[in-house]
Amino acid sequence: MAMTQTNPATGAHSHAIRFDAVGMAYPGQAAGSALILAELSLTIPRGEFFVLVGPSGSGKSTLLKLVAGTAFPTQGKVFTNENSITGPARERGMVFQSVEGPLFDWLTVLENVGFGPRMAGASKALQAETAHRYIDLVGLKGHESKFPHELSGGMKQRVQIARTLAAGPDVVLMDEPFAALDALTRRVLQREIARIWQETGKTVLYVTHDIREAVLLGQRVGVMSRGPRANIRQLYDIDLDYPRDDLDPRFADIVRALEADIEREAAGQWDDI
Repeated sequence: MAMTQTNPATGAHSHAIRFDAVGMAYPGQAAGSALILAELSLTIPRGEFFVLVGPSGSGKSTLLKLVAGTAFPTQGKVFTNENSITGPARERGMVFQSVEGPLFDWLTVLENVGFGPRMAGASKALQAETAHRYIDLVGLKGHESKFPHELSGGMKQRVQIARTLAAGPDVVLMDEPFAALDALTRRVLQREIARIWQETGKTVLYVTHDIREAVLLGQRVGVMSRGPRANIRQLYDIDLDYPRDDLDPRFADIVRALEADIEREAAGQWDDI
């Protein structure tokens, strides 16, 4: 079977990320307001590529913030490598949707990618070695001396990915990283990020609205229910080899199943109005 539905609360013994009965309300919400997330439990094994999809407002980006340590649960706990998350840490890196804001305009590609090792106190030689390794990995060899304004949108996003990886995180968080790019560039980078994940073995938690992208990339795809009190409605194991062929009938079957799930959730939002 290319697709099996699984229980969101189960997972491998050795996990990279774990949500334990998490509820989330933003500070300043009126007393008695419904939680954004409620009773959410999920385990993501080390080295897994896990994708979150769902209707707008279902709490996908909120989940990323909880793992990044820039937001904190109202109820329950979030763990990485068995440790409760208390704030941002180098073991967790974020790749943002924007291709403009995250890079330092006054630094070259080499300096941008080497920024993490520099902040960690690495020697200049190690900074350069690390930066060159990840620049090569994302396919930007030969562009080391360029500044961000000299790069295309897709190249800027490659630099952001390389800079995130060069900082040495165990977990990479990706919030719709290709949404701001044109369709052709997005398609190329979707293939590239799958290759990079396979080569690095990082744990990836990836948020997207693009169902095709979710099936192209994820080992598992979690479908968020509509908010408030959002949760993971369903998990799908995507049992397809990489690189994936979106013309494969099994691929199309999974896309249709996910689309149907999300459409039901989105329709429910309108029913509640």
